[in-house]
Amino acid sequence: MKHNDRYRVNDNITIVINYSRDGQMARSKNNEGDARARLVEAAGRGFRTGGFGGTGVDALAKGAGLTSGAFYAHFDSKAEAFRLVVADGLATLRNGIAAFQEQYGRGWRDPFVDFYLGERMQLGIDEACGLPSFSPDVARADDATRAVYEQELTSLLEVVAAGFRGDRANERAWSFLAVLSGAVAMARAVRDERIRRDILTAAGVAAKAI
Repeated sequence: MKHNDRYRVNDNITIVINYSRDGQMARSKNNEGDARARLVEAAGRGFRTGGFGGTGVDALAKGAGLTSGAFYAHFDSKAEAFRLVVADGLATLRNGIAAFQEQYGRGWRDPFVDFYLGERMQLGIDEACGLPSFSPDVARADDATRAVYEQELTSLLEVVAAGFRGDRANERAWSFLAVLSGAVAMARAVRDERIRRDILTAAGVAAKAI
């Protein structure tokens, strides 16, 4: 099974984002909607691989098979496209966790950790999780971008905390997200496969103990 539908584990788990049979994000039949969807998809890949500062409008448009003029027909600026991609990335993670909670009930945590640090890490950096991918750039971004990030992060926290429950649910949720996203960022940064495995294994133990 292709994992372009990043949080689909089996046929019993359905994610909010719609995908076509070939694993790509479903696009509108309307030409204008199709162009925007292609730009969003290309921007997601571009910002993940090159970062905000290292990816220009020309490259984003080219990745979508369009011109820079077409880009500005849909977005006022590169920053606006980045905000949309950031929101989509965190929403995808939130929906993925919610799907695991629905599938596994109170036992959702361990299967999610195994997937997130296992199969999910087999995808290329252009499909990496939005939380570790975009957080460094958001830290250097404008207030509008940080506001979008904070809003989506708060929504993500609420879903994770609902899966923990209890008086310390929020604290545990923050710890859970910090351990997983930090581990993924480090694991993707190293070249040595042994170090990568050690990071992911240690993070898995820590996340399951939260």
